[in-house]
Amino acid sequence: MRGLTKCYPTMNGELTVLKDVTFSLPAASTCAIVGPSGSGKSTLVGLCAGLDVPTSGEVQLDGVLLAALDEDGRARVRGEMVGFVFQIFQLIPTLTALENVMVPLELRGIGHAREQAEALLRKVGLGERLAHYPAQLSGGEQQRVALARAFVNRPKILFADEPTGNLDAGTGQVVIDSLFALNADAGTTLVLVTHDTELARRAQRVIRLKGGMIVNGE
Repeated sequence: MRGLTKCYPTMNGELTVLKDVTFSLPAASTCAIVGPSGSGKSTLVGLCAGLDVPTSGEVQLDGVLLAALDEDGRARVRGEMVGFVFQIFQLIPTLTALENVMVPLELRGIGHAREQAEALLRKVGLGERLAHYPAQLSGGEQQRVALARAFVNRPKILFADEPTGNLDAGTGQVVIDSLFALNADAGTTLVLVTHDTELARRAQRVIRLKGGMIVNGE
């Protein structure tokens, strides 16, 4: 990320949400992005993942300059390189846990989808829940299904935006342990957006945002 700035027009003039944000992350590293509400954390993640385009500056993902791509091109990059975990689990309610995890593989036409999905669900402790639908799972179990789905394509980078925001402390800890275990196994670059200082400390690097700018990175 180099010189990232994002502005939005408003009735009262231009609103700058991010201003001149620059940093880089090595492959397989872990990073937490922290800061108060409104500091630009989710906007930054959206730009890094190619979900939005900056007003100025650039994002390179594994050597690919996102600004050089149209929306279809950015969508292809996301499908091939990027995984997401959100505060809201976003599971398909009419599919079982196993089927939810199989979806990304089936969309890409990858064989042995069932075996790969089942192996990941077992890794996150849901081997006995394969045939359960989301409504039959607890919040923590649903988020672990979402984790398995996010990792099943073995993304080069995974963005987790407040992954424990809807969970109690004990359940959230199980989810975070699963997240870091899957990440270590896959060798994925992990970017966490969180208000949780304990969670942030588990990352190798912490980037703090305030008023749309990096106030310090470590």
